[in-house]
Amino acid sequence: MSLKSKMPLQVWILALAAFAIGTAEFVIAGILTQVAESLNISEGQAGHLITAYAMAIVIGGPILTLWLVRYRKRVVLIGLMALFVVSNLITAFAIDYTTLMISRVMAGLTQGPFYGIGAVVATRLVAKDMEGQAVGQMFAGLTLANVLGVPGGAWIGNMFGWNTTFIVVAMLGAMAAAAIAVAIPPQGAEEPKSIRSQIGAFRNPQLLASLLITTLGWVGFMTFYGYIAPIAEQVAGFERLSLTWILVIIGLGLVLGNTLGGKTADKNLSASLIGWHAAMIAALIVVGLVASQSYLFVAAAFVFGVVSFANVPPMQMRVMKHGGDAPELAATANISAFNIANALGGIIGGAVVDSTLGAAYIPFAAIIVPAIGLAFIIWQERKPAPTTTHALN
Repeated sequence: MSLKSKMPLQVWILALAAFAIGTAEFVIAGILTQVAESLNISEGQAGHLITAYAMAIVIGGPILTLWLVRYRKRVVLIGLMALFVVSNLITAFAIDYTTLMISRVMAGLTQGPFYGIGAVVATRLVAKDMEGQAVGQMFAGLTLANVLGVPGGAWIGNMFGWNTTFIVVAMLGAMAAAAIAVAIPPQGAEEPKSIRSQIGAFRNPQLLASLLITTLGWVGFMTFYGYIAPIAEQVAGFERLSLTWILVIIGLGLVLGNTLGGKTADKNLSASLIGWHAAMIAALIVVGLVASQSYLFVAAAFVFGVVSFANVPPMQMRVMKHGGDAPELAATANISAFNIANALGGIIGGAVVDSTLGAAYIPFAAIIVPAIGLAFIIWQERKPAPTTTHALN
């Protein structure tokens, strides 16, 4: 296969799959109250579906990737999408909480391996000097899921029932699987690197610190975003159907923030890490203060979307910077760090919304862990950089 000077169709197909997977992960935030009412469970219990999905990625993703890397990549991607489709169909037709929880875990298991192996496939579809753009294009599907997939899924759920949302997600997954089977060229399996050599990268304390920064910083996002539905309905006073356009507005903020964060990280990584984390904490405080004022709440939530996603490029760059000879493993570990944060955010938000404090206090609860993270970042960034000799010891 000749390498292309422009982005080939196959990369867009991988982006479609990433869009479907990303929508499945985050759409629960837009239909949380519907799921709770339908299954006669609390909103906190419904939020635990976010935690279960995230923990499936954290624990199952790396293990599955180590096992699947020995097989042909196109076959693996098709198989992962097939499992994704089946999982979301089970979710769509679940009639009890246990079945729904199991199906969410099954769907979560597909995400880590697909993103990891799919990124390798994307780099092989383009010229060497376009590999980074190809990976970025694939992961743009995940960002787009927050702009279109989540609000679109919420609208479908509000109009036709939350079960229909997951049927549509399964259909997107089926389309992606079929397109991969037709358009992605066969690619052989690679001899995996020594596990010992890859794990050796984690002897670098700065890599471990970078992963901790990701976890501490990202908890605030999912604590708030995962429970946007009860906040908008119970505190801001919006009708349920309004959640669709609210999520679109926040999603646009996520896209803008991702772009801004990348630019500032290229200019000054340390200042970007500190500045955007501080801005996210400030935005959450403002959201909490104006939550009862409907349109001020939307404006503040948009700003939150900008500053929270502006954190993503700096956090990713710091991990890759300290990944040493195992950047792939470091990147996979960072996905786990993000999803540990997603799980913690689901737990914190669920505890608050089910308590006597209620949804109004979620934005304030969301700042606690990121505040610790900000202090940790400042401490790490003010430490003198180790010399080359120390780094080799």
